[in-house]
Amino acid sequence: MKILITGGAGFIGSAVVRKAVAAGHAVVNLDALTYSANLENVADAASSPLYAFEHADVADEPAVAAIFARHQPDAVMHLAAESHNDRAIEAPMEFVRANVLGTAVLLEAARGYWSKLPADRKAAFRFHHVSTDEVFGALGEDGAFDEQTPSDPNSRDSASKAAADHLVRAWGRPFGLPVVLTNCANNYGPYQFPEKLIPTVISRALEGKSIPIYGDGRQVRDWLHVDDHAEALLLVLGKGRLGETYCIGGVPNRRNLEIVQLLCAALDKYAPANTPHAEKITFVTDRPGHDFRYAIDAAKLKAELGWEAKTSLEAGLEDTVRWYVENKAWVQAIRERGFHSERLGLVKA
Repeated sequence: MKILITGGAGFIGSAVVRKAVAAGHAVVNLDALTYSANLENVADAASSPLYAFEHADVADEPAVAAIFARHQPDAVMHLAAESHNDRAIEAPMEFVRANVLGTAVLLEAARGYWSKLPADRKAAFRFHHVSTDEVFGALGEDGAFDEQTPSDPNSRDSASKAAADHLVRAWGRPFGLPVVLTNCANNYGPYQFPEKLIPTVISRALEGKSIPIYGDGRQVRDWLHVDDHAEALLLVLGKGRLGETYCIGGVPNRRNLEIVQLLCAALDKYAPANTPHAEKITFVTDRPGHDFRYAIDAAKLKAELGWEAKTSLEAGLEDTVRWYVENKAWVQAIRERGFHSERLGLVKA
């Protein structure tokens, strides 16, 4: 099928683009190319005749409508979003515009396009909204999120994502737009912009800088390799039940400090320094409103579609470290554009 993928030059979106093209799908990559987008992430796919790129903002109504009319997609996978909690503290309106308004514009354009399709194509059409487990809020020391967990976001980022989730359901239920939603665990892997925990640790370590950990490092997350996630997303797009939500989880959850220690061990193996990398760990002021723990119960996805994560955490982290070691030029190009892993999101007086 022909899939319109928004945010296809981003971290998760580019993994979906690469996997979709490799599977023989035609892909239209709609991306505004904001600071974390990178067309190098889809360079391999871009050489395929199955790939097309549209430089546009999902909040631009005329541009989005024209892209639907020009490319006539069979499905939409909506991944375009602002996604970094620290940035949301400093610039919340950017998140509201991209995640809330952008989702509404895309939904309305999709509804208008879908409503005019011939009956057979209309019946086959899908709108897949890709979201995060952060919309569910925070857990204590036990329990897990599942598809019945109500939204209870605690940050500006997660609140904008939760609003987008609700908008998708609001276009699906009254208008009949064939939607499906997914909420995922923390992703990691190659091509992740160096502002999130794992690429920040790796890139700073390779540059001989300190390795910051927020607070005491006791926060807990599930971790999902981006290639496993992309596989799950395409499976849900093709076979998920319409109107349903699927939670996509990775390996058993770990504390942030444990993740950093595993990364340091892998860095000692693939990029040894004069001293063990763990000696560069520095505890810094915690992020305001930092959720304590996330965990996902992905039993529904396994039971209905037979999916489960394939990549173990240790193997996935080693592969990720090795990729960054072998692709220092990719990070250096980001540094040359002005991003140096500086701290964002501290509350100022």
